[in-house]
Amino acid sequence: MDLICEYAGAKHFLIARYDQHSDAQLDCVLSSDWPFDLVRSLGVSLVNSHARRSEFGRCLAAFEPVFIEAEETYKMPASLARRICLIPFNSGEARLLLLLIFEDGLFLSNDRLRDVAVAMAYHAANFPDFVARSDRVADLTDREIECLSWIGEGKTSDEMAMIIGISRNTINNYITSIMNKTGAKTRSEAVAFGVRNQII
Repeated sequence: MDLICEYAGAKHFLIARYDQHSDAQLDCVLSSDWPFDLVRSLGVSLVNSHARRSEFGRCLAAFEPVFIEAEETYKMPASLARRICLIPFNSGEARLLLLLIFEDGLFLSNDRLRDVAVAMAYHAANFPDFVARSDRVADLTDREIECLSWIGEGKTSDEMAMIIGISRNTINNYITSIMNKTGAKTRSEAVAFGVRNQII
């Protein structure tokens, strides 16, 4: 990481996984040398906001640096810029996010930052814990997985209620829970999540 930060001109890094439901906890953070208070406040909120993007948006954003200005309420270490670079990248099935903090006034090259993301993807592939399927995907209950499978078959809530033998309201509650746990905005995104994580 020291070499990657040096190549990018960054002073601090944070690597997080953003393709899993994080419940605003620190367990999305895989590695960081940010001050802990900054990780807990700013880092996690940036990861969570990025995680709310659609699956299509995530695919388009891969390896593209994005700059976010930290609000004045966050205490940044002295001499560091308030501008933070987020670079989403993929490694295997995992969607990862690299957040970099730079010295104030530093000129940044987008090509160099893209190179950093490619290097990170290559580097992360050598660490199975980074890219392995998390047990958290198993947060879906058996009934939720059953509903997700029927959604994948194109069934409506009414059809699923009839097939499974429960009320339409209960089906809709399961679907809401699936959407919350997978971070999906649409049923098709939830199905894509299920297929990608080999749930269905």
